[in-house]
Amino acid sequence: MPTAPPLRPDTPASGTLLLDGGLSVPLTALGTDLADPLWTARMLVDDPERLIAAHAAYLRAGAQVVTTASYQASVGGFAARGLGPTAAARLIGDSVRLARTAIAREGATAWVAGSVGPYGAVRADGGEYRGDYGLSVAELARFHAPRVAALLAGEPDLLALETVPDSREAEALLRVVAGCGVQGWLSYTVDGDRTRAGQPLAEAFAVAAEAPEIVAVGVNCCRPEDVAPAVATAVAVTGKPAVAYPNSGENWDAAHGRWDGRATFRPADARAWRAAGARLVGGCCRVGPDRVAALARALNP
Repeated sequence: MPTAPPLRPDTPASGTLLLDGGLSVPLTALGTDLADPLWTARMLVDDPERLIAAHAAYLRAGAQVVTTASYQASVGGFAARGLGPTAAARLIGDSVRLARTAIAREGATAWVAGSVGPYGAVRADGGEYRGDYGLSVAELARFHAPRVAALLAGEPDLLALETVPDSREAEALLRVVAGCGVQGWLSYTVDGDRTRAGQPLAEAFAVAAEAPEIVAVGVNCCRPEDVAPAVATAVAVTGKPAVAYPNSGENWDAAHGRWDGRATFRPADARAWRAAGARLVGGCCRVGPDRVAALARALNP
């Protein structure tokens, strides 16, 4: 098993790590109905082999980091499927083990990033694109603690604290992972130069500046056009490498449960993200294995 690599602000361009894309893309291509409050995490219960196949699609595309299917997983979410806390924790840990199985079957060398999605995602109401849930930092920390503990029990190489819409939730997540012994990244979902909750990005990124567990800070599941300036701000504020994995550029319509608008994701733009300081680069929702393969070609022509 490889050890997660150290990341420094002076990591050379050749050291860029290629992340995967949205797990829902290959799952949908395999005929999966993801209209479920657990979203991709329902496959942990219903069809683990299909999850392995979805991870494998990204490994074949060149991904060096695969992200677990735990983004929308929670004890409460599994309880709605009739599963108790012990079974829920085991399934969240299984998300790491299934990613490792895909890596082994493909004979690949890759790292597993344990996905910790925001409170709004677990509610399955589009709240991750609004933030400001009306909960305190302490309340959010209590919500996330059992999810993170279950994920850590699966022994991921990295943690992906991702699609965070609010700097207060970032504070809660950092409180939970403090001293956990596993490094990772923190990435916000943003709208222009602010978090979805409306905080200036410089203030939001500063939350992670002194957190030793966080080795990269940046953005995900945002418009591709927002990436380069956000990455530059993240690097300037924290002195850490940045992470960047936007969605396709389309808009999520939570009321109707669908994406609309025009896709603006262009793999060639990743060179500008890297120039701004991104050292972990990939895609999020609606960015599938074909585009991840194109990212690999763009970053390593």
